[in-house]
Amino acid sequence: MDSAWTALDVVTQTMVQKAIADPKTVDLEKLSNAIVDQSLKDLSFCKDAGRMCYAVVQAEVQKAATSVFRRNLLTRLQQEFTAREETRNRSVQEWVCLVTFICSIFDYIKVNNAPLVALVDPIYDCLFRLAQPDALMNEEEVDCLVVQLHRVGEQLEQTNSQRMNQLFYLLRDGFLLQEDLCSMTRLLLLEILEFRASGWTLTNTAHKYYYSEVVD
Repeated sequence: MDSAWTALDVVTQTMVQKAIADPKTVDLEKLSNAIVDQSLKDLSFCKDAGRMCYAVVQAEVQKAATSVFRRNLLTRLQQEFTAREETRNRSVQEWVCLVTFICSIFDYIKVNNAPLVALVDPIYDCLFRLAQPDALMNEEEVDCLVVQLHRVGEQLEQTNSQRMNQLFYLLRDGFLLQEDLCSMTRLLLLEILEFRASGWTLTNTAHKYYYSEVVD
């Protein structure tokens, strides 16, 4: 959480510390909004922000027996998700941060050891958008798509395998039929297709092949 922590201003850092120590002393709605705001403008922060949110959620459940922070966080994410196309049109970087943050929340925060079901379809919708032909022309979006599938793809498939199948049909068609993709995008798509086909893992040989190619 260090990289995420240092990205916050001192006031928000103090709020997080207080929320973990005694959730009743903090405006948890204000805190959730501050974390979302930072996530939408800072890619390095949003990658790990889910861990910070998880710490606050756990503290609130254990020390206050409430779920104000989680409820407000999900409400704000729903608002941002609804406006996702406008966000993408305004700033691809902000859009990529939004997808990364939602996936980070899904990865870290569980309810009774199960994923947040409310986020499954929104995440799929985001990944389907990233798999569209225009998005496959943008290396930033392709990188986001592949990174998030590495991160939460297996969990998503366990909750809805049919949509994962549909997503990978789309990725396969993009790889095979979209002639104007750059070589890096083709490599990333091939890697993620093989990654899922191998049970969400890569053999050592495949890992060396793909990642030596990326380094070279």
